[in-house]
This record gives sequence, C-alpha cells and structure tokens, in this order.
Amino acid sequence: METESEPYVRLASLRQVHQAVAELNSARSLADTLQTVAEGVVNGLGYELAAVNLVRPDGDLVVAAVAGDASAEAFLAGRVGSRVSWERRLSMGERWGELRFIPYTEGWVLDEDDVPQWRTTGPAPTFADEWHPMDRLLAPMYTAGSATGELLGVISADRPRDGRRPDAWGREALQMYAFQAAIAISNARLRANMQRALLRLEREQQALRASEESFRQAFEYAPSGMAIAELGGDQHGRLHRINDALCRLLGRPVSQLRRLSFADLVHPDDVGTLLRTSAEGGRAELRLRRRDDSYMWVSLRNSVVADAADGPRYLLTHVEDIEDRKRHELQLAHRASHDALTGLPNSAELRARLSSRLCSRPPGGDGRAETVPGPFGRLDGFAEVVGVGSPFGGPFGEPVLLGADGAYAADRGHALVEDYAAGVDGGFDHHADSHVHTVALDEDSDDGSKGLAVLFCDLDGFKSINDRFGHHTGDAVLIEVARRLTSGVRDGDTVARLGGDEFVVLADGLGLADAEDLAVRLRNAIIPPIRVDGRAVRVGASFGIGWAGCGMSADEVLRSADQRMYVEKRSRARAGRRAG
Repeated sequence: METESEPYVRLASLRQVHQAVAELNSARSLADTLQTVAEGVVNGLGYELAAVNLVRPDGDLVVAAVAGDASAEAFLAGRVGSRVSWERRLSMGERWGELRFIPYTEGWVLDEDDVPQWRTTGPAPTFADEWHPMDRLLAPMYTAGSATGELLGVISADRPRDGRRPDAWGREALQMYAFQAAIAISNARLRANMQRALLRLEREQQALRASEESFRQAFEYAPSGMAIAELGGDQHGRLHRINDALCRLLGRPVSQLRRLSFADLVHPDDVGTLLRTSAEGGRAELRLRRRDDSYMWVSLRNSVVADAADGPRYLLTHVEDIEDRKRHELQLAHRASHDALTGLPNSAELRARLSSRLCSRPPGGDGRAETVPGPFGRLDGFAEVVGVGSPFGGPFGEPVLLGADGAYAADRGHALVEDYAAGVDGGFDHHADSHVHTVALDEDSDDGSKGLAVLFCDLDGFKSINDRFGHHTGDAVLIEVARRLTSGVRDGDTVARLGGDEFVVLADGLGLADAEDLAVRLRNAIIPPIRVDGRAVRVGASFGIGWAGCGMSADEVLRSADQRMYVEKRSRARAGRRAG
C-alpha cells in the first residue's frame, strides 16, 4: 500500500507547491511577496518554520519575512547578517543541487556569527535521516535562477513536519520553489521600482504643472513686459508669446506682435546691441518702436533657455520701461554741460568742443586751414539753437541736442559728460589717418582761406545794470543776449557762456572778412534796448576774434580771443573819448 500510495503523496505535494507558487504571483507588493514566500515554505513544502533573508543595497542580508512561529518572527524580523557571514554559510555543508544543508555536527562553528538564527536544542538523532534542531537548510535565490546570477536572498527552512531530512523529491520541490520565489521577488521589485518611478514621475509632473502655472501667472500678470522668442529654425527671433504689459508698453496687440521680432521693432542704431544681447544673453538698453512710430527707451534682460539635447531653444526677454531714467540722465548730462540760466553750453562744454577739433601736432603744408567734422559731428554734431533761455525746451522738457541731420540726439546725451571731460583734460590728440588738421588763419594776409573762428564777447555796461536794477534784471538781460546771439549764428555754430557777462561763439568755415562781418552782426543784434519789467535797458558788446589751430590748446585759443577782445574794447573806449 505504501508503494502504491507514494505517487499520490507526491501529487498532493505538487499541488501544494503549485498553490504556493500561484499565491506568489498574486501578491500586490514586495513586502507581501516576501511574506508569501515564507508562508509557502510552511504551507506548501511541509516545514514548521521559514525565513526569507533579502539582500540589501549595501550587500548585507536582512530578515524580511518569517512564517510558522510568532516568537521566532518577533525575534528575527528586521535583523541583519553580514554578507561575509552568509557567503561563509553558503560555502559550507552538503550541496543538494542549489541547496545548502549544514548538519548540526558542522554548524556549531556558526553559532557565534552575526547571522540571525532561532536556536533550539534537542537530543542526538536516533536514525540516520532524522532532523536535528541545529540542522540548517538554505535555499539561495538568484536573479538568473542559478548561482551564475546575482544573489537576491536566501530562504531558511527549518523543522520538517515529518521530522526527517528532505528526500530527493523534497529537495527538488524546495529548489524549484526557490527558483519561482526568485522570479516573484524580482518581479515584485520591478513593480515596486516602477511604482516608485511612476509616483516620482507623477510628482515631477505635478511640480512641473505647478511650475508652469506659476510661470504662466508670473508671465501674464507681470507689471513689466515679457516675451518669449524662438531661437533657430525658420521662425528664428519670432515672438510667439507676449504678455499684456508688453502690449501696453508698445501700444500693439498680441496678434501684431506675434508676426514680428525685436529686430523689427528696434531702432536702426541699436540693431548691433540687440544682436549681441540676443546671442549672448544678458542686459542691454536700447529703443523700441511703438505703434505710433515713436521710440521709447527700454532695458532688455535676455535669458537663453537651453535644451540639454538640442541646445538653445528659446529666448526669454524681460522688457522694462526706462524712459524716465533716460530722461533724468539726459537732464543731468545737460545740466553738467550747460549754463543753468541761459541754457547755453558752459565753459567745460565749450572747451570740450574746441578740443575735439584740435590735436597736439601743429599742421604743416601751405598753411591753409582744413576742417573736418569732429568726433561729435560738425562742431561735435550739435546745433545749440533750441531751448535757449529756458531749461525745458526739448521733448523731455530740457534743452535738446540736435544732430547734424536735425534728429533728436537723446541717446548720446548721457555720454557727453564723460566724453567732454576727456577733451577738457588735455584735448584730443588725433593721430588717426582720418584727422585733418585745423590751421589758424594768418590775419596779415587774406588769401581766401577758411578756418575755425573763435569770437570772444564781453558785454559793455552790464555791471551798471546789475548794480542799479538788481540781479533779476541782469539775469533777464543775459538770457535775452543769449537768445540774440543764438539767432544770429548758423545751426552748426556754437554759442557758449563762459560765465558772468562773457560769451564765446565758435564758427567753422569762415574767412577773415566773414568773421569780422559776423562780429558786427552780433554786436548790432545786442545793442537794441532790452525790455525787463516794463523798463528798457541797453548793453553794448566788445568782440575779439581768434583762430583755432592744431598745436594749440583750447585755453590758448580762448586766451588769444580774449586778448583781442580787450584790445578792441580799449580802442573803442579811446575812440569814444576822442569823439566826446
């Protein structure tokens, strides 16, 4: 009967193993899978106690699941054994295929190592295959199903219910179960990793959505203008996202701006600045065109948004209105270089303009005066004819600087102080090939040459007006004289106030007779009565004419004209006394 029933016993055991394996695949998490592995050894393979030791990332093994004995579970669960101790165990004892059996006669040497174990004692076996409480049966689990793979963990099986060491069928069943358990644990780990990755991805996506929403709100509702432009491709530079603030700033609808780039809006003189800033990122100050074709000063801050794989993709631009600051800078520059009372260039400005035409080397050749525009245009490119007598003559409320073409030169105003200061310090030593020497005319021979005339004007009788009627009347007289002088010169000439009642006129391209005629016209323009608070007052004017030339300093030129003015003033005074 026993022989006949053996196949039925094995079939029943196989069904139990099959059921245990089926339960492995139904576990929902890694922890459930490990516990199911331990319970399968107890319920399906006929052992009273089982533990699953799982390899940790650091290589040591932790007791991850225990089944069959609550006391053993409380004692063993969570405890860790070193990888070295476990490898020692797996190299000892008898090899039953992939299994390792360490009999109690050899295992005593392991009693003091750091591998967690549930110690029980008992009498010596009474027959050959009897199980001893100190026997150890280990079933390694590998990723590839054999020892060639990576060790995943070790199943410890203890106390067979029949009290015997497993026979060949029992060994095969445990080995097959360990193989299936390794697959289940690997799959559970993979699922856990995928779940963690999905959870992490979902969190990252949520964070990205939150970040995008935050960026969208910050972009759309920013108080200053913002835009995103394409980089590369057919749409390079095209604005594809614009906030409301930029639309209001430029007075243009979104639909129009999306058809444009900043290159379509920038002032022609600022294209180079825009291209450098767009390519390199950073900050730039330039002018953009409004819908009414007027230009406004803005500060652009560009950030290149790059893709790790494809390189630069977008250009994020922050546009800030700096019109008020530019206006203030221009006003400061004007105040630094112009007389507060008359609005005319002051002494420092005059010297800078004069120095810009002179170099330290005296000219050679035939002595003819040759003139070219200075670094600021014709007499520095400015016609000081607007806003005289009032500090609020320009579009921003200040005396304007006009270029040679009549264009408003606000963009150059903030640099005038530095440029002119450099000229005052010692003049411009022009050694460039483009410089043409200015030659002072010889007053003893009028050969028709043209030069740079410097007319030094000092008012006659002004002190008595100031003393008699007060500074208010004196200031009004100076403002009117400045206006009359400016009205009497060409757009390219310069009228400056040195201080007090002294004025200087720079007039380029004049001959000797031309300069004399100009002095007479200006004197005649000053002589008519000036009405102040219903009272008519008169002043006269004495002019001295000097000629600027390379090899002279600005101070030398002005000193020469000043000396000639005093000569004329004394001669006129003597002529007046003889006439009296």
